Amino acid sequence: MNNLEIMQLGIEEARKTMKQDIGGPFGAVVVKDGEVVAVSSNHVLANNDPTAHAEVMAIRKACEKLGTHDLSGCEIYATGYPCPMCLSAIIWANIKKVYVCGMPEDAEKIGFRDDFIYRFIQDNMQDKDVLAIEELGSEPACELYDEYASLNKVIY
Repeated sequence: MNNLEIMQLGIEEARKTMKQDIGGPFGAVVVKDGEVVAVSSNHVLANNDPTAHAEVMAIRKACEKLGTHDLSGCEIYATGYPCPMCLSAIIWANIKKVYVCGMPEDAEKIGFRDDFIYRFIQDNMQDKDVLAIEELGSEPACELYDEYASLNKVIY
């Protein structure tokens, strides 16, 4: 399959589920070694889950299918430019290549908005109208982290 044929799988899945009111017009496909591993779409409405974006859902499916949290060697195709959450999920999954066919301004034209999150991050997360972050000190967390490290647990 070529890149456009793979992207078409995401588009078809998004079209199907958006018509069923499962989520928005977003689909994603995870591919490894030229083989489709997972196809999914946005499930925010069906799952009542604001994190159920197409890329996250496809990553979850791919991880389950491959039996790993590490998708090194995989690529992802997304019908929209990944939002900050999805970009982070893609990076955490060790996916190094993303193919997109829709840009943020295209989704913004129909009411989807990621721009304020990008601005919040670019402005060092200082806009308390978006999110107020209050630091309570690191001692309790450091105790927990030290305990984890002492147990020789997996670092991912």
